[in-house]
Amino acid sequence: MTYYAGLDVSLEETAICVVDEDGKIVKEMRAESAPDALHDALKRLDLPLARVGMEACSLTAWLHDGLTQAGWPAICIETRRANASMKAMPNKTDRNDARALAQIMRTGWFRQVHVKSQQSRRWRSLLVARRTVLNHMRSIENVVRAITREDGIKLGTPSRKDFAARVREMAGGEPELMAMLEPLLAVLASMIEELARLTKRVLDIVKNEATCRQLMTSPGIGPIHALTYRATIDRPERFARSRDVGAHLGLTPSRYQSGETDITGKISRCGDELGRTGLVEAAHTLLVRGRKWSALRAWGLAIAERRGMAKAKIAVARKLAVILHRMWVDGTDFRFGKEALA
Repeated sequence: MTYYAGLDVSLEETAICVVDEDGKIVKEMRAESAPDALHDALKRLDLPLARVGMEACSLTAWLHDGLTQAGWPAICIETRRANASMKAMPNKTDRNDARALAQIMRTGWFRQVHVKSQQSRRWRSLLVARRTVLNHMRSIENVVRAITREDGIKLGTPSRKDFAARVREMAGGEPELMAMLEPLLAVLASMIEELARLTKRVLDIVKNEATCRQLMTSPGIGPIHALTYRATIDRPERFARSRDVGAHLGLTPSRYQSGETDITGKISRCGDELGRTGLVEAAHTLLVRGRKWSALRAWGLAIAERRGMAKAKIAVARKLAVILHRMWVDGTDFRFGKEALA
């Protein structure tokens, strides 16, 4: 007899449900959400588990690594498909979710999610921390602009390092106004220092990471974009075809087809948002700021003439995702191509 386990993970406790190959519930219990505690709970069952499934969440990678190292056939499954099955339950409880996950493991109706290596997860956390600081800096700058604009002061477009000086120069004659702005400028100065520290950490990593340096031979790809792509893909061999990377990052059109209806929509936006955003930023740099000729840039500019720059950026981002994967697999640098003679 073969058995299957479903784990509904929450921050403190995990609901566990075990079913046999006929779908009959054999055991239900709860355990602490920690690898050792889950290992002990599953070991006490003394049953041959074919699959131990859990839904993707913030604790999944840690638990998956621990259970796999302990010898359990742990599987992380995609959230949307799991939710579709869980909606069949009339009541939303941890116990019912664990039951649904166990049945999903038994039927095989799931899409397995790749669990990234610990190093890639840490790189991604560093990039998320840097982006968070940058986003909050922009928010503070926008608040300062809004406050000064109410007094008719237009700050223009100074660089980030000159922003505080411009504010003090233009609003320094208003003591009451500066009493509100100085705390914001002090916070902004501190965040600029921390952003520089996080950026230096990224640059140090890229300097010693051969794959990132290889990816940076592509136009538009800087250190931040290279490490983002490296951390997102993690292992290039998990994609059978390079063109699958574009769909994995949500850069391919969504589609709705039913009977005579067949609608091709905007990009799906599935997958890793950080990696997708990084590629779109790289495409913007390549098309708008880049000056060196390449077959990729010429192709993108031709699309921009026909369909507009917004669509061209998405198309170039999708092609960049494919090209970077091929470069990584083949161990080659970017090929600019030969410019046609006039």
